[in-house]
Amino acid sequence: MEKPKGLKTALMTPRRRLAEILRCGEPLTRSSSIRYADTLAWGSTMQFGQVKRREFITLLGGAVASPLTARAQQAKLPVVGYMDSGARDANAHLAAAFRQGLREAGYVEGESVTIEYRYADGDYDRLPALATDLVRRQVSVIAATGGEPSISAAKTATATIPIVFDSATNPVDVGWVASLSRPGGNMTGVNQMVGELATKEVGLLHALMPQAKEVAMLAGARYQSTPTMVENAQAAAGALGFTLRVVTADSEQELDTAFAAVARQHASALFVAPNPFFFRQRERIVALAARHALPALYVRREFSVAGGLASYGTSLADTYRQIGVYAGRILKGEKPADLPVIQPTRFELVINLKTAKFLNLDVPSTLLALADEVIE
Repeated sequence: MEKPKGLKTALMTPRRRLAEILRCGEPLTRSSSIRYADTLAWGSTMQFGQVKRREFITLLGGAVASPLTARAQQAKLPVVGYMDSGARDANAHLAAAFRQGLREAGYVEGESVTIEYRYADGDYDRLPALATDLVRRQVSVIAATGGEPSISAAKTATATIPIVFDSATNPVDVGWVASLSRPGGNMTGVNQMVGELATKEVGLLHALMPQAKEVAMLAGARYQSTPTMVENAQAAAGALGFTLRVVTADSEQELDTAFAAVARQHASALFVAPNPFFFRQRERIVALAARHALPALYVRREFSVAGGLASYGTSLADTYRQIGVYAGRILKGEKPADLPVIQPTRFELVINLKTAKFLNLDVPSTLLALADEVIE
């Protein structure tokens, strides 16, 4: 026959009685600890004898230390600094891709790693202070995302903390790494090859608009990759038999001015070069292109999703995932000097047929067949 619960407790050894009390979840205070001591050491003397002082202290010390140990373990989680030149809301899907990469490397935010997020919200002048703050917090690795301004700020702030970047410019050309295969130093990451891709993108725009003789290119005057992209794009346009005129913008007001200039040039199509500022302003840029009835090619899928006609380039989400994987590998002990700079292998062509219909444009079937995604 099963003994009544009260009787079962009474028949327990003092050690088991204390364990049972603690298991029930009553918080340990000074007064309750004394009460437990009285109950176990003296109240049960008639049946079991006095509990030894050392035995009681050992049990009580272990119970009190348990939550302290858990908090200490949580405090010891490695910390990753995540610095982005853009805005939190606009780039939320990219931060999610970064966390996915960390998970693939074995790190889950809040469980096995802490992430310190820093966003410049498009104000590049804030980046040096954000980078310095991460260095002061002694993070284990810095993910410098959102283009060259973020990478430059991180590089200036530290020569010892590992930095993982997404670079539009060839990182060897700007001196961030010694070579793509053996970066050396404390930096590595992903080379997005935007300069090299400009030739391909101009060719795709020509395939969309073969009759166009005047094409405009929207670029950022202060963006480090602009000269290489312009040079490659103009060379491709010349080979295809049309003129490519460059207009620049680095602020919202300058965007309106740039599109007015494109209208005065009577351009038949527009190529929007990659730029962190343009990415943040993608909905505005797509709306301006629609207002001027300009067929436009972009370099990020997000523009086509926002209503742009077509886009071709590397997957930005996949780039951030790869940065997360590298950050995780560094946390496990690998050195950035030994991690090759990743060259993208995944490119995506996205065509928005809804926008093509709005522009009264027939997209060639050959391009539709090549598209990775068609938005209808």
